[in-house]
Amino acid sequence: MTHSTKDSLSTAELVRQVSEGVSRLVRDELRLAKIELAEKGRHAGRGAGLFGGAGVVALFGAGAMVAAVILLLALVMPAWAAAAVVGAVLLATAAVLGLMGKRQVQEVGSPAPERTIRSVKNDIDAVKERAHR
Repeated sequence: MTHSTKDSLSTAELVRQVSEGVSRLVRDELRLAKIELAEKGRHAGRGAGLFGGAGVVALFGAGAMVAAVILLLALVMPAWAAAAVVGAVLLATAAVLGLMGKRQVQEVGSPAPERTIRSVKNDIDAVKERAHR
């Protein structure tokens, strides 16, 4: 501080101090947010890795179950026919799931965050309007 008391500070000096304080506060908050996001990112990365591992193990389990169904059907029909029936059922299921997924993706539309863009434009317009007053 350049003066001994706050009472003797000029308006310009007070505005400068407030501006510096706000700038420092914003920088500190951004630094804290960066640290927090990095920590959360590490945890999310570990979780995603575990989910990926679970998916691989589940895929092997599903393959074993498909083989078991084929072997079960092979008791009542030739093995090649059992494999063909199970394969056809799996392909039909994949087609239905693929069509449902395609429909869901098409409903999303543009990947741009349209509501956020609209909101930001409204905020800018409001600030411009107040600045002209």
